[in-house]
Amino acid sequence: MKQEKPPVWDLLIVGAGPAGLAAAVNGRIREKNVLVLSAEIGSRRLGKAPEVKNYLGFPEISGEELQNRFLTHAREMGAALEQARVENIYPGEKFTCMTRDNRIYQSRAVILAAGIQQTRFLPGEKELLGRGLGYCATCDGPLYRGQDVAVIAETPGAEEEAGFLAEICRRVYFFPRYRGEVNVGAGVEVKREQPRQILGRERVTGLALPSGELPVAAVFIIREVAPAERLIAGLRINGGAIIVDREMATNIPGVFAAGDCTGKPFQIGKAVGEGLTAALSAVHYLDQKKSQVPEKV
Repeated sequence: MKQEKPPVWDLLIVGAGPAGLAAAVNGRIREKNVLVLSAEIGSRRLGKAPEVKNYLGFPEISGEELQNRFLTHAREMGAALEQARVENIYPGEKFTCMTRDNRIYQSRAVILAAGIQQTRFLPGEKELLGRGLGYCATCDGPLYRGQDVAVIAETPGAEEEAGFLAEICRRVYFFPRYRGEVNVGAGVEVKREQPRQILGRERVTGLALPSGELPVAAVFIIREVAPAERLIAGLRINGGAIIVDREMATNIPGVFAAGDCTGKPFQIGKAVGEGLTAALSAVHYLDQKKSQVPEKV
């Protein structure tokens, strides 16, 4: 059931966990072209679960096996899965999605299923966003050519972005906040202190560290999942969760959400059910739009 890559997808799904894959399967059952974009294919949390006991019909199955079943089902139904970190989605007559590596996709509807952001914002982060504080070094790095910048890395994927910055910036300070070995080039200075605050009023001026202040022109915070409110401008959020109605619709027409990103409980069954509902609602939205298009005379 492999589908050809269309210029405009019917459904673009952000996230390849249980909610996103359930949405993909049900979108394909309704014969829609479906693209799933995710920073990682599958759910890290599910894949590491030694045993799942509460998913109906699959008692005592490992998280890895259950996840592989989800992925196989979605692929066999013909959903396209691509590994890419989504940075921005712009609404319009069609939705335009941009990834960290500058790939561009268009779709008629969007389902957000990117999971929960288990993160704490640094003091000054929200206030200075877009004024020297960014989440994508390859996107905004050229603005700070020849200057000193800092990268706060919550994922090893930030190492590549730090390498890019090292080619164009004077100094790059790298603050790893993940476990494991750090592999960065000679042009990147690894610092083991943990930043306490992002400094600046009108623009970023530096970082507050336990040892003192570090002057920098920009700070890039690289996380696995971009903050939901940053993906689509105007998206309503409450307590870190995307606000949805019973149909899993957000406040933006054509945008739906499912899974952990909509709030508790953080359970596989809830995520799968919401993914199904979001897909059916998105299909209904697309069919309604199609019926409203005036026929050509």
